[in-house]
Amino acid sequence: MLTYDQDGFRRAERPHRIVSGALHYFRVHPDLWEDRLRRLRAMGANTVDTYVPWNFHETAPGKGDFTGRRDLARFLRTAQQLGLDAIVRPGPYICAEWDFGGLPARLLAVDGMRLRCSDPLFEAEVDGWFDLVVPELLPLLASRGGPVVAVQIENEYGSYGNDTRYRAHVERALVERGVDCLLFTADGPEDAMLQGGTVPGRLATATFGADPAARLAHLRRYQRSGPLAAMEFWIGWFDHWGEEHHVRAVDEVARSLDELLATGASVNLYMAHGGTNFGFWAGANHTGSRPGDPGYQPTITSYDYDAPIGEAGELTPKFHAFREVIGKYVPLPDGPLPEPPPRITPGLAVPAGTAPLLAHLDALAGPPVLRPAPEPMEKLGQDHGLIHYRTTITGPRPAMPITIDGLGDRAYVFADGAPLGTLDRNAPDEGLDLPVAEAGVVLDILVRAQGRVNYGPLIDDRKGIWRGVRHGHQHLFEWEIRPLPLGDLTGLSWSTAAAAGAQAPEGPAARDTAAPAFHRFLHTLDEPPADAFLDLSGWGTGLVWLGGFLLGHYDTPRGPQRTLYAPAPLWRAGANEIVVLELERPGTELPLRDRPDLGRPEVVTLQ
Repeated sequence: MLTYDQDGFRRAERPHRIVSGALHYFRVHPDLWEDRLRRLRAMGANTVDTYVPWNFHETAPGKGDFTGRRDLARFLRTAQQLGLDAIVRPGPYICAEWDFGGLPARLLAVDGMRLRCSDPLFEAEVDGWFDLVVPELLPLLASRGGPVVAVQIENEYGSYGNDTRYRAHVERALVERGVDCLLFTADGPEDAMLQGGTVPGRLATATFGADPAARLAHLRRYQRSGPLAAMEFWIGWFDHWGEEHHVRAVDEVARSLDELLATGASVNLYMAHGGTNFGFWAGANHTGSRPGDPGYQPTITSYDYDAPIGEAGELTPKFHAFREVIGKYVPLPDGPLPEPPPRITPGLAVPAGTAPLLAHLDALAGPPVLRPAPEPMEKLGQDHGLIHYRTTITGPRPAMPITIDGLGDRAYVFADGAPLGTLDRNAPDEGLDLPVAEAGVVLDILVRAQGRVNYGPLIDDRKGIWRGVRHGHQHLFEWEIRPLPLGDLTGLSWSTAAAAGAQAPEGPAARDTAAPAFHRFLHTLDEPPADAFLDLSGWGTGLVWLGGFLLGHYDTPRGPQRTLYAPAPLWRAGANEIVVLELERPGTELPLRDRPDLGRPEVVTLQ
């Protein structure tokens, strides 16, 4: 058991210092969990820290999946076998640059629910989540011989709210279900955050990236005795589309880690290994103050985080610098360091057909849902993907702008099947001029959802169209809606008549987009499966699947990321199918590389 007194942490009744590294099982292929945990242990960590995303495990209200990629017990038992304790952070909110901060999208369809507070509707949902996840955790608690020595109460709650009854409810929900290990909170080292996030009688910890002595001194004003801990010591940072790739100087962050450990405090390195935001799971930030404001910032697919253990498992210079620092304070494990993971031989995937998206709506979605006005994904029971809206505008009428009120996140607009242009939530006042002839026009709007906001006051971030569409001042009604979660692409019919990667049409009518289409490629592997990086530098923006597994988003013109990580367990000897859904500017080829391109680095200084 992990306990603490006025002198610090104690483990098995002996003085103990936590040297932990954050490593999220849900961002790593399960066949690589052991490899990444071995690398964490080799760096000198004695503990692994992970969040548990509610929306990753819940398959339906009251039903959860803890198998395969979601086998939390397997991950934690593997950590224990390698000599690592575990810190678990089950939310219900986790932030983590994860879609909606780990909350299930269906909550956004509940009228009147207030998130992350003592609203009875929300607390009942929290209880349902803990009814699912706590039974998975109980056999893994240290009191029962497992690796879990500490569990977090909510996450950085003081950055969001100040509801004391809600914090007490989360604490009580854990305890009443049998969680008997150390419970703690984690908040930024600012008065408002610590006042809003701490729970009386429970260990308070801090999250920060620099100046550890000052940050810990501020924490001491609230955690008046006992151990001090940086529960998130930010050793890198994440990236948004449209930014440069963030890195922290190795010498600077290693020196800061040394200063932190020299105070006697414990630490959790965030992130020790970042991994990948596979699928639709990448979150977003928002700099605005109210819904509809510009300032939406979706997170990229890579969660490399400039961590000491890179996205593909490489041991970076930061790893070696950290290991040297850690070795001054706790014993390092014996034995050689893990070898670099193998990489694929670079090559070129072979085009094998195309499938226009609008021609496959029935195959992808089935019959449309009829609604008088557009509705967001969540109201139709959809979590992620694309969503298609169709209506007819009568004519004749002069050119007037098509505008969307309440867009999440990017809309591709078509008039009688021809691309009219794109609209983006960060330009809410823009429109696309559309004249209508006497015969009328069929208006199609395909909306691409990226990550839901995961931090700050605007986390209730709906996708699709959640207000309405206008032609000029006139609201458009009578809509056909097709949710496109893109979980099954087997209904696509591939045509080889047009070469994959055909160039986008030219001319003012095409504006800035071509018709969205799926592009199929094959790559024959004549060597053992190994890590690879798909090079999308010649493409526009969209999604990529390898062997039916969604690797994630790409957005090459915005950057910084230009390659997508394709881990070894997804490859098979022989033919491998790669599907690219290009939404704007198709490329002409798809190279496979043996190294990543995450964009030009920008050195950042954190507080």
